[in-house]
Amino acid sequence: MRLQEDLKHTDQLLQQAKEYSSRFLSEIDTRAADKVLGEPGRSGIPQDGLGGAAALELFDKQYGDSLTAAVGPRYWGFVTGGVTPAALMGDWIASTTDLNASDKSSAAFYIETETIALLKELFGLPEAFLGCFTTGATMANFVGLSLGRQWLGHQRGIDIGRDGMAGIQDLKVVSCVPHSSVTKSMSMLGLGRNNVIRLPALPDRESVDMDAFKAYLETHKGEPFIFVASAGTVNTVDFDDIAAIAALKKEYNFWLHVDAAFGGFAACSEEHKHLLNGWELADSITIDAHKWLNVPYDAAMIFSRHPKLQVEVFQNAGAAYLGDPAANFNFINYIPENSRRQRALPAWFSLMAYGRNGYRDIVENDVRLARQLGDLLAADKQFRLLSPVRLCVVCFTLNVPAGVQEEMVDQYLNKLNATGVVCMTRTVYAGQPAIRAALVNWRTTANDITLAYQTMKEVAATMLNQYSYA
Repeated sequence: MRLQEDLKHTDQLLQQAKEYSSRFLSEIDTRAADKVLGEPGRSGIPQDGLGGAAALELFDKQYGDSLTAAVGPRYWGFVTGGVTPAALMGDWIASTTDLNASDKSSAAFYIETETIALLKELFGLPEAFLGCFTTGATMANFVGLSLGRQWLGHQRGIDIGRDGMAGIQDLKVVSCVPHSSVTKSMSMLGLGRNNVIRLPALPDRESVDMDAFKAYLETHKGEPFIFVASAGTVNTVDFDDIAAIAALKKEYNFWLHVDAAFGGFAACSEEHKHLLNGWELADSITIDAHKWLNVPYDAAMIFSRHPKLQVEVFQNAGAAYLGDPAANFNFINYIPENSRRQRALPAWFSLMAYGRNGYRDIVENDVRLARQLGDLLAADKQFRLLSPVRLCVVCFTLNVPAGVQEEMVDQYLNKLNATGVVCMTRTVYAGQPAIRAALVNWRTTANDITLAYQTMKEVAATMLNQYSYA
């Protein structure tokens, strides 16, 4: 059998995989950051199998040229960090040992417990928060909103986790500029993605207008609801005034969930941590790990002050083989997944390898470079900076007439990404077609800013001269 043959040669197969991975990483600066790919060829399942070595050869033939440098220094599309060397070590070991993080009979449970403690130290979060790893910020937001929904039920004397939502109406989620994963979670929770109540933002901002929020509170006094605060919007990394919002909880009855998917890492920097003032008073907090923590996909954390509500929602009731949720703590009774990959281990390795100062340097370097790119675009007549660079995202557009802006931005972004030098994504800001560059990668340097900007200028000049907008 092929499997038995591979077992005999496991060391050689792992060495081949290591060499393949090393070659990929050595080419990270020259591989395309992103490009449009045709559908690669596909093979049917072989009758007897190929064996590991031949499977690697086939993989390289079919997909090798299409592997983009999404972990590279100029991938500024999705807010995606790279993978630190130590995080890669941890991820390999996690795959090798293949431990279920919910199994308390192995080290995995204790690794996650310690890693959560390390992260609370990094972010300055109180011990009162229970932390758990999830698959990403979407599931972390899902958990936070699940707890908020359970809390809303309690305000009406109903245990939604036990009895469901039958007969319950008008469960409100209020926000200013919620991430799409918030409304997606609302859909999954039966709250309805169209039922979010959107409050006005401050002028030229993505931060909630506190006067409008206070007016809403007065108009709906006594009505419980969930408020989702932004700690780093995806377009401009704007922050709601969390401290002011949290202070209002003393007078008004609402659940405060803070979506700090990547903005939570402002806590690593003395210059920026004030943006998170008050988040220690939140009921639940989302922070992503495969963003500024720079660990592999997929990983995030949910922090909550209400573990009893979590058990009410996520307990494995009636599963005797999993133990009594009330008697013994286990992560499986606090989050959606039962079987869980050991996501904490790459984070543990990276936190131990680079420490508090290492992550401060990553955050402050990316912010400094984002500001550098923003300054270059602001001084260039081909572009318009649409917002101040508040942290690590640069939001801009082409300086062209409004009537052709959408078409031109689409064309420009396609041409820019096709160069392979840099990757950015399309967005809309203040009603305008726009482009965003998100810098959260530990590899990015000033040389990458120079190379990317030079390419941006050249592509823009070619297009604008063609259309006589130069």
